[in-house]
Amino acid sequence: MPSLLVVMIFLPALAAVALLLLDPQASAVRARWVALIATVATFFVSWGVAAQYLALPAIESHERGPVHPQLVLRQTWLDLSVAGPVSASGPDSPAIKMEFFLGLDGISLALVLLTTILTISSVLVSWTAIKDRAAEFYACLLILETGLIGVFCSFDILLFYVFFEFTLIPLFFLVGIWGGPLRRYAAGKFFVYTLAGSLITLLGLVSMVVTTVKANPTLVTPFSIPDLAKTLTEHPLPAETQFILFLMIAAGFMVKVPLFPFHTWLPLAHVEAPTAGSILLAGVLLKLGTYGFLRMLLPMLPDACLNTGLPVIGTMASIGIVYGSFCALAQNDIKKLVAYSSVAHLGFCMLGLFALNIEGISGGVLQMINHGLSTGALFCIVGMFYERYHTRQLNELGGLATKLPLLAVAMVFTSFASIGLPGLNGFVGEFLCLAGMFRAGDGIGVLFSALGALGVVLGAWYLLGVLQHAFFGAVKVPAESHGHDHESVTDLNAREVVALAPLLTLCLLLGLFPQPLLNLIRPDVEAVASLYEMKAVKATAVVNEPLKHSPSVALGSEVRP
Repeated sequence: MPSLLVVMIFLPALAAVALLLLDPQASAVRARWVALIATVATFFVSWGVAAQYLALPAIESHERGPVHPQLVLRQTWLDLSVAGPVSASGPDSPAIKMEFFLGLDGISLALVLLTTILTISSVLVSWTAIKDRAAEFYACLLILETGLIGVFCSFDILLFYVFFEFTLIPLFFLVGIWGGPLRRYAAGKFFVYTLAGSLITLLGLVSMVVTTVKANPTLVTPFSIPDLAKTLTEHPLPAETQFILFLMIAAGFMVKVPLFPFHTWLPLAHVEAPTAGSILLAGVLLKLGTYGFLRMLLPMLPDACLNTGLPVIGTMASIGIVYGSFCALAQNDIKKLVAYSSVAHLGFCMLGLFALNIEGISGGVLQMINHGLSTGALFCIVGMFYERYHTRQLNELGGLATKLPLLAVAMVFTSFASIGLPGLNGFVGEFLCLAGMFRAGDGIGVLFSALGALGVVLGAWYLLGVLQHAFFGAVKVPAESHGHDHESVTDLNAREVVALAPLLTLCLLLGLFPQPLLNLIRPDVEAVASLYEMKAVKATAVVNEPLKHSPSVALGSEVRP
């Protein structure tokens, strides 16, 4: 039932409001149990929505547009459109019709399920770490979950943007109140960077709607993402206009990913954020940028994505992979190392998306899920041994596998998943991203793929280095500090096992059986990729047309595009 979408989105927010209004001075124990029950309930509702979605009949390719949500809930919120016939020359101003337009396609469903799983882990790893103002902390966490799910379910441009920006508020407070020593500076930098980019994106989105309505005055719902994408597919904007709009709309998404050189806010935000904030920031929030590219730019501005996005975004992503990997190699703080690894791994997602073919886009989406699982698990583990030893410095740790064997096994497994070991989830996603980019262009695609492959090698270097220094070799633990006795440290408890087990299990399942997820996203990936396949066919026809009539071409000779 489409109404389940509303329940899934707003159930965490309702729990947060109840937590704050009914008992703002609730004890930490009560607050954490309310948060856990709300997140688990949201998780089960999301799987109920998934069951409804999978039971729907398949849609024929000729009946759908580039963006085609299902389980749709669509209500008009504001309608100021002009009544009666519209002149052929177009209205003086665009028709304003905003909708509460919720829905799901395969891509957004996968990201919603990822969000609900990671939020449960975030609550569990915060169980004993958050003691002060616990009710407010868990309320921020629940409100952030509402914002994240809302982004993935929104198919109206303005509703999408509202949820997109709304996620800044709870994360700002999570970092600024419960973060590390530099939490206020980190929260402010994060907020200013992302807000500045997002405002440029808003101007670009509104400009795209205005331009499209002027060119197509019969467009009834201009802010509807599916309707706008279909209109721009049938009546594309001029190449120059697409180029300008691409740069404007991409600004906020590039900061959110983040792509090099717009990444400088990320390492500090990760290091200063509480563990739960880092999990959701790396696991889901960064995916809002890649999802924005996939939802807004690829289906609506295909010429700009092909002519500008492929070389420009590909270059930035390739540099980010290599640069982020070398920065990770230079870190002594394990949390900052994992933060820089996110810059590198998100580069793989962007390489896949801007390969603009089925292999690449499928790999990009799959890598979005893979990175959320593996990096979310890495931040969980870093938070767990920080609780025990109150340090993240590699030079203060060693031989932890002898004292914490279960934690060491989880760290080794997760590191191999992040590296891309065959049989685990990272391998499939990275392979598809590189394979898609390899066939995206002649020289440029091969170059980007080679740089991406170098990033795989560097990823193995810095993650295996962490394992060697922190978990193997001679036992080395920091001296006692802040009254903590490090000799009495114990291994993973049942709560921590429950937080990690689903993430590690999915890393294994997606590595061995990726096809179910690829089948889920395939119709939506094919719909976008077909736009670029048609352009490639037309370009080939234009190139080959004069050759057919050229007397210099021998009869029966093979003409290659």
